[in-house]
Amino acid sequence: MSSIPNKSKPLCFIISRVIITTDRNYNTLVKHLLLNNQIRALQVQVIDPDGKQLGVMTIQNALQLARDSDLDLVEVGPNAVPPITKIMDYGKYVYQKERQEKKTGGAKKQRVELKTVRVGFKTGAHDMAFKAKKALGFLNDGNILKLELTLRGREKALAPMGKQKLEQFLTNITEPYTIQEQIKRGPYGWVITIKKDTK
Repeated sequence: MSSIPNKSKPLCFIISRVIITTDRNYNTLVKHLLLNNQIRALQVQVIDPDGKQLGVMTIQNALQLARDSDLDLVEVGPNAVPPITKIMDYGKYVYQKERQEKKTGGAKKQRVELKTVRVGFKTGAHDMAFKAKKALGFLNDGNILKLELTLRGREKALAPMGKQKLEQFLTNITEPYTIQEQIKRGPYGWVITIKKDTK
């Protein structure tokens, strides 16, 4: 915990003490939370360590309460009138925030993107296999995959065959998948949207 200095101790001591007890990722936190003699309001609302509202009092009385408990007075609601402060162990508070941030960061879900793999009406078997491997990579990364078979010029008259070719391409997707959108006509040919089946 960071102690509350008496009048004989310089303000810079408070600031350096806070910086030492915080992780570098919490520079923003240090800038936005004032504590002890950094609080400039003449009157503040005070919450005790157990969360009980103690009402409005002068900053001097609030600081004395924190000092008597050997804790810090932290301004947690600077935009309120008067500002809201809480008596707490500031070092412990920052430590808990740091652990919470690391836990939350580790549990963040991977961002899902929409990937597209295009094959042509005349794409050969070798290129089909290559594109199928690429499609599998996208699915295994957790992305949603749009498969598109393009029809150009006179190929548009062979649309039913193009649909069959896209269905044939799907047989190269060896991982289980679910269909997000059934095969349908798109601006450039046939399109189907799938994602990996995680069940």
